[in-house]
Amino acid sequence: MAFVSQLTQFTLSVVSPQTQFTPRASVFAPNSVKIGAKRVEKTRIWTGELVRERPSFRVRAGSEEELGPEKEEGPAVAVAEVEEEVTTVEPSEIDKLKKALVTSFYGTSRGLRATSETRAEIIELITQLEAKNPTPAPTEALTLLNGKWILAYTSFAGLFPLLSRGTLPLVTVEEISQIIDSENFTVQNIVQFTGPLATTSISTSAKFEVRSPKRVQIKFQEGIIGTPQLTDSIVIPENVEFLGQKIDFTPFKGIINSVQDTASSVAKTISSQPPLKFSFSNSNAESWLLTTYLDEELRISRGDGGSVFVLIKEGSSLLTA
Repeated sequence: MAFVSQLTQFTLSVVSPQTQFTPRASVFAPNSVKIGAKRVEKTRIWTGELVRERPSFRVRAGSEEELGPEKEEGPAVAVAEVEEEVTTVEPSEIDKLKKALVTSFYGTSRGLRATSETRAEIIELITQLEAKNPTPAPTEALTLLNGKWILAYTSFAGLFPLLSRGTLPLVTVEEISQIIDSENFTVQNIVQFTGPLATTSISTSAKFEVRSPKRVQIKFQEGIIGTPQLTDSIVIPENVEFLGQKIDFTPFKGIINSVQDTASSVAKTISSQPPLKFSFSNSNAESWLLTTYLDEELRISRGDGGSVFVLIKEGSSLLTA
């Protein structure tokens, strides 16, 4: 038994084509076995020793703890292969369509300057996305609707006069957004303007009711003109292009610098005033909106007269695409 115990802890090595084995003389009775010099195939028998040719190999006998890491090598490699496959996943067809749609908005000023060819391309991409809508019942997934959405494109002519104001000298429409509160069923539309002297916003607040899996009825309640936030320091560019002509503002810089102190005091006075609120007439107080595509970062809606609105969720990478 002691010999068996020692057998599990040793290393048996055959390191050359010949392995030597010398039998003990005490195993056989005297003169009971005759050993002669005779060659049998690849086995050579000599007096007192047996030499047999075998392939070289090495066998290691050890405890389970020693063999453990070798058994775990296979699964570890498999996990690494799976992780590599995840990092090389190709964009889905929907992702490609969304990227192409957002790219087609470039230079259109949210749809104001879109040519007929560009509009046709945009409508085709919108139609393809609507056919693959991952949220067939948007009004039953209000958590996806919830949050702030940035207007990226529209065909609604009613917004064009507002958008065209952004083409005036020194006036910029910074952002047009919509904030949906799905818990209180409210919608707020906000337009932010920026000029050389102040920044301000115009917003409308409304309530909405669910009328179908895709449609909501909107009832506007009031509008708000935000208090202008005047800048303490006025920054005037050297020149501005207007109607194809460059206007040089350099001569006015001295005059502007002289009134900066006055502008600062006026800014503090105006900014402390409450915003101006106004109500809507009953004839223009209601509208409806049909959401035809919705996911975590993109929303497509259709309104009265077949107008289209494409909005991107705040924080989405599509805003920088």
